[in-house]
Amino acid sequence: MPMREGCKFFESRTYPNGDAVRKCDLDLAPEAPWRCPDPCSAYQPRLADVNWSHGSLVTPPPPPEPEGIGEDPSIAALLDEAEDIINSVVDSTRAEVDAEVEAKSKGSRGFGGIKKFFKKGKD
Repeated sequence: MPMREGCKFFESRTYPNGDAVRKCDLDLAPEAPWRCPDPCSAYQPRLADVNWSHGSLVTPPPPPEPEGIGEDPSIAALLDEAEDIINSVVDSTRAEVDAEVEAKSKGSRGFGGIKKFFKKGKD
């Protein structure tokens, strides 16, 4: 079954460089961005959108479907393996970014960044 754009858990995001993500927020679509499981036990119709108004859903079309999707179980296994690789570095990457942010903000606590203009001595 194609991705259900009317599902509460369907998400589509387009980045400034043109890349698009189409996914299930519950990670129940192993063949995303092309297909949802049929039947999906978590499917719920989307009842409201931003500002409680329904509008035309502007999502980019999915990329071309590779041959064998839905027939070859190795495709879902490959996508799961790729996801596991990404997830394995999330915690360490997050710690690195948090450390960088902490190091940059140490000197500006309590003064909103203005403290750097009142340093004593030469730089």
